Amino acid sequence: MTEMTLSRRQPSVWWGAMIICGTVVGAGMFTLPVVMAGAWFGWAMMLLLISWGGMLLSGLLFMRVSLTYPPGAGYDTLTKDLLGRGWAALNGLSILFVLGILTYAYISASGPVYQHSISQLGLPISTAEAKVLLTLCVAVVVWLGTTGVSRLMTFCVLAKILLLIVLFGGLLTQVNVPSLLSGPAAGERYWPYALGVLPFCLASFGYHGNITGLVSYYGGNKQNITRALVLGTLLSLALYLFWLTSTMGNLPRAAFPEIVKQGGDIAALMAALRAHLHVNALALMMSIFSHFAVIASFLGVTAGLFDFIADRLGFANSPVSRLKTASLTFLPPLLASIWWPNGFVAAIGFAGLFATLWAVIIPALLAWKSQQRCSLAVVLLLVFGAMNILAWLLSWFGVLPEFGGR
Repeated sequence: MTEMTLSRRQPSVWWGAMIICGTVVGAGMFTLPVVMAGAWFGWAMMLLLISWGGMLLSGLLFMRVSLTYPPGAGYDTLTKDLLGRGWAALNGLSILFVLGILTYAYISASGPVYQHSISQLGLPISTAEAKVLLTLCVAVVVWLGTTGVSRLMTFCVLAKILLLIVLFGGLLTQVNVPSLLSGPAAGERYWPYALGVLPFCLASFGYHGNITGLVSYYGGNKQNITRALVLGTLLSLALYLFWLTSTMGNLPRAAFPEIVKQGGDIAALMAALRAHLHVNALALMMSIFSHFAVIASFLGVTAGLFDFIADRLGFANSPVSRLKTASLTFLPPLLASIWWPNGFVAAIGFAGLFATLWAVIIPALLAWKSQQRCSLAVVLLLVFGAMNILAWLLSWFGVLPEFGGR
């Protein structure tokens, strides 16, 4: 993705926004209603808005720092130059962990789905073979460059929006507003569950690995990059709000503990929703929706990982060098997903902690160092990052309450 401009004409802001939205909104959205059930709708909306604001701010700060470097300079180059090799090494490990584990998660989650769909077409295939086939297809698109990624991402995002409207448009007309906006029962409170939701919200707005690619894509045009980031994250926020209103408005809070007991994954949530949507074609439509949700995030995450590996190892932009980068991007997560196939939910949870470092704290420190001053934006980001780390640690050590036995 380092060779971004295929013509002299400035690319549309829409393509960049689709890369951001496609990266952000993916299979991870299925975990949001489950992890937010304890805090419920009001707190969920507030935490999503806070996380959106924090992640957009960090992205804009990182973009400004990136614009002071030559096109093609990646995250590792900026961190090493401004913060030193120690921070660069720590940042590199966190980026590799988050993007790598998310790549693994998407391969693991999508393999069974695609295996089932392909088998229904009369082409018997194993889950491992389905993972290999899917990974190969995505790898080819990423190897070709950002133009191909953005076009396919646009198609996936538009398909997801259409399917969301078709699938859950009926749910919106059936939303139980009193239940959605209800207060806690006597002797119960929602707010103790709120803090533990923060890392999941942060992980739901991760797109920072794509920023340096967009800087090259738009030739350093600050206005277009800013518009792409704002439009992409706003569209993602709108889709999340639509999704949470549809699910929480039709599934009572008391239904979520059973979903948690069944694993809290895509299948468990969809099974619960089927009981509220009596449509014959619902299972097929949900399967199609999950296909597009996974593939969009798969593309966005791996494109960011591809850029980082190329920058870290100093690979050129020739077809052979891009093939080497693609191999390092896709082969390790693919092999891990075949050997350890059931790590989707756990991977999403861990991603939130490590994403705090490279998507919040490092951008704040880079802006601080680049501007030679600690601005209000930097302070707010550092506080936001500290809150996320605290929330994850308190959850990990069992200090925060867990709704439904999670």
